[in-house]
Amino acid sequence: MKEIDLDSTLYDMTEAYPELIPVLKDLGFAGVANPELRATHGKIMTIRKGAAAHGADLEEIAKTLEGHGYTVKR
Repeated sequence: MKEIDLDSTLYDMTEAYPELIPVLKDLGFAGVANPELRATHGKIMTIRKGAAAHGADLEEIAKTLEGHGYTVKR
């Protein structure tokens, strides 16, 4: 089972599930597609922090991730 914790870092999530990179990019987390940004900024950024910073709807992000087969830990 693929579980996503909204408070895990983007780096940790994409290390565990590399196929998540294009999904996150489409959700507005464009930096994850850049290996250098993912390895630096991605180690402190979470989905929850990114959603808050950009005014994105966290519940919509969670639903999109669930639609891609992930279980989302809120």
